[in-house]
Amino acid sequence: MTDTPTYGFDTLQIHAGARPDPATGARQVPIYQTTAYVFRDADHAAALFNLQEVGYIYSRLTNPTVSALAERIAALEGGAGAVCCSSGHAAQIMALFPLMGPGCNVVASTRLYGGTMQQFANTIRKFGWSAKFVDFDDLAALEAAVDGDTRAIFCESIANPGGYITDIPAVAKVADKVGLPLIVDNTSATPYLCRPIELGATLVVHSTTKYLTGNGTVTGGCIVDSGKFDWSASDKFPSLSAPEPAYHGLKFHEALGGMAFTFHSIAIGLRDLGMTMNPQAAHYTLMGIETLSLRMARHVENARAVAKWLEADPRVEAVTYAGLESSPYYGRIARVCPKGAGALFTVAVKGGYAACVKLVDSLQLFSHVANLGDTRSLIIHPASTTHRQLPEDRQIAAGAGPNIVRLSIGIEDPADIIADLDQALDKATA
Repeated sequence: MTDTPTYGFDTLQIHAGARPDPATGARQVPIYQTTAYVFRDADHAAALFNLQEVGYIYSRLTNPTVSALAERIAALEGGAGAVCCSSGHAAQIMALFPLMGPGCNVVASTRLYGGTMQQFANTIRKFGWSAKFVDFDDLAALEAAVDGDTRAIFCESIANPGGYITDIPAVAKVADKVGLPLIVDNTSATPYLCRPIELGATLVVHSTTKYLTGNGTVTGGCIVDSGKFDWSASDKFPSLSAPEPAYHGLKFHEALGGMAFTFHSIAIGLRDLGMTMNPQAAHYTLMGIETLSLRMARHVENARAVAKWLEADPRVEAVTYAGLESSPYYGRIARVCPKGAGALFTVAVKGGYAACVKLVDSLQLFSHVANLGDTRSLIIHPASTTHRQLPEDRQIAAGAGPNIVRLSIGIEDPADIIADLDQALDKATA
């Protein structure tokens, strides 16, 4: 199905990667609950281990259910290939793994999920990597932050928590100018709202836990490769361009071209890091993606209605939703997210930190959880949860200051969502 671009998005989200099971004729992708696969003979096994033949060896590397999901997401994103893994954070590490080395850095947007800020600011230092955080609205500062040790540029399409929309085409031009891959986290937008590869991204990462699955049941991650970056154009990416000792000197990019990153992420990344997605999780996500376009359209419709209501409410200081005409990023929607600005945004509540805590505790329909992208409406106070490890100035820079709550608007009746916020705001700001 990935070789048939005439199929529309709604068709691909159901059929890409899914074929009737050859053994049983089962229409839905089976859950292949197995750790290993029987080889035809010794030559077959050797060919698989030498990457001379594509097939299944061991489920830490590949699994038919997980492979079907990877193929489906690649088709929806317009990528050459994809690799699924255990979580969104795993996807970020796996995206960087073939690119980085001790002493290397990634230039990242200041508008990122708090967990990503923590991972980039602290955790990756244990690998000898580092991150530089830059306001991506300042393209000159972005370019100036790149040095001889920079190996990637990283941003989110629709940033969590504030719903900020990154000008991906403009950032991609900078990445092209400095000869670096652009990695875009497309979790909040999904390929239904935004297609980063078409806008110039090299790699796209997802927390499939969120909107792709859409039902709050399983965690997962995915890295989609555009297949367009020339990894051999410089000596910056030896994992992909230089001889690989584990495969008798194989040069991934020379041998595999546009599939080099994908095969490296399986043969080296999953083999050695072990951040494997389990087939049960892949199955749930495959099922969720079948209704992705229907859900995202309703998410956007509801979010716009709720954001407009909140913007007019005197108990609220500000709403960050890019889908509002008052947003400074409203003009980016047509270019970056033509089907809508998503369903994630923040609200500044009058009364500050204490009022936010009271609001969260007073809601009845909303669920107070550290998640987003569920069919249910969700809320969290980032300063006391997801961003609490950051100092206050970094919280504010990330759009998660003490007076901010993050809303993930679900697909319930919008009147019920608004009524719940109304009664909770009364209590929070009394």
